[in-house]
Amino acid sequence: MTDRPMPSEHASASEPAPETGSVPAGEPEPTDRPTADAWAALGGPAELLARVGFHGPQDVLPSGLPVRRLARATVAACSLAAAELAAYRSGGSVPAVRVDEGAVATAFVSERHLTVGGRAPVNFAPHSGFWRTADGWVRTHANYPHHRARLLAALDLDPEAGPEQLAAVLGKLPAEQVQERAYAAGALAVAVAPVSATVHPLVESRDSGIATARPLGAAPVDRPAAGVRVLDLTRVIAGPVATRTLALLGADVLRIDSPRLPEADDAHADTGFGKRSTCLDLAEPGDRAVFEGLLATADVVVTAYRPGALDAHGLAPDALLARRPDLIVPQLCAWGWSGPWSGRRGFDSLVQAGVGIAAHEAGPDGHPGVLPAQALDHGTGYLIAAAVLRALTDQRTRRPGGRHLRFSLAGTASWLLHGIEPDAPAGARHGAEPYDPSRWLAETDSAYGRLRHALPPIGYEGGPADWARPPGRWGTDAPAWH
Repeated sequence: MTDRPMPSEHASASEPAPETGSVPAGEPEPTDRPTADAWAALGGPAELLARVGFHGPQDVLPSGLPVRRLARATVAACSLAAAELAAYRSGGSVPAVRVDEGAVATAFVSERHLTVGGRAPVNFAPHSGFWRTADGWVRTHANYPHHRARLLAALDLDPEAGPEQLAAVLGKLPAEQVQERAYAAGALAVAVAPVSATVHPLVESRDSGIATARPLGAAPVDRPAAGVRVLDLTRVIAGPVATRTLALLGADVLRIDSPRLPEADDAHADTGFGKRSTCLDLAEPGDRAVFEGLLATADVVVTAYRPGALDAHGLAPDALLARRPDLIVPQLCAWGWSGPWSGRRGFDSLVQAGVGIAAHEAGPDGHPGVLPAQALDHGTGYLIAAAVLRALTDQRTRRPGGRHLRFSLAGTASWLLHGIEPDAPAGARHGAEPYDPSRWLAETDSAYGRLRHALPPIGYEGGPADWARPPGRWGTDAPAWH
């Protein structure tokens, strides 16, 4: 495994990176340091960074940590990767990238802006959240029914126990004991910890060896991934944001789920734009044969299940690349790819608690805090999409062969904590304009009813303004490529 180094704290903190949203007309924009660091981690040509600029409101995603700078950098890197591929497939020059910070801020909380038939979804269930323990705090995640059932069972509570009963039990137990009992039961609870000094790579990349990738012909600038076939084996936010972005750019994205592990309709209504969705039981021979037929002509397989969860089905990255050395295989986990927690389940909210973000953002009363967005999820999603786009270009211009790309929410968290210079205070920014998220919201009809949704933040000259299709109902599409 060849690790691309994560941007170091020293490199990012040498001097404050300039704000690029207020450069006078006609003057070149200075390079945004987090964008440059993300682009370098993805192996992008440094000379293309001169194509990147920002505009729009800057007083967005307020936090004690540089969330705004992380968010815009991940979208900028993804936009530049799309522009690079667009230039290759259209035969033109690399389009200018202009990222609207209002669009970024709105997209980073897309699940909060979503309405379905006028109804706002509930993003966190009653059993999910911060709870006082005998010696501190713990964060639980029980949005899915099976996770709630496991959490209550781990604490010897009745399956119908409510939040008040959960709070009473947690208040009598040490936080780490709750954490380990939950882990042993397959439930999700993490003790709120101080800021971790551990630094995980932002992305790890390994080439599979020389192999000829499936040819891609010409494509329009607004659909640089047209004809690219993506198998989407992801759930919740980060992975689906990545594949939603690839679908925006023209990829044929087919999400595959087990019929025994349903997805929440509201979650799919948010992240299913541009994609199709089907259910296959890989333990059933007929469904497995269908899957193998899809895999035979896929270009990308994105996975975001707990490490090892797909190995029994022969879908470990090494197994996939042994059969198809031309594949691009991005893989996402929660806690990083080394260390005692590398195989544990996790979500953005739990990683925020476990790496010290919740403690860093705590209020004056000591109650743990949160980021203004599920920024680890969304940011990692755009980085994954960017890495796929870069790999598609690299395969055909510089380095033929497949790629195994590894990301983690912990890697994005450690970049936020240790690799990005803190944001300038709101009052110190020049030329700030007010932020009104309605400018970046749209409405469309779907199989779920009328949706209000965030528009995509990807911004380059000639790029797409919206998805080609709304989300269909989860699991109802035919298991076939277009």
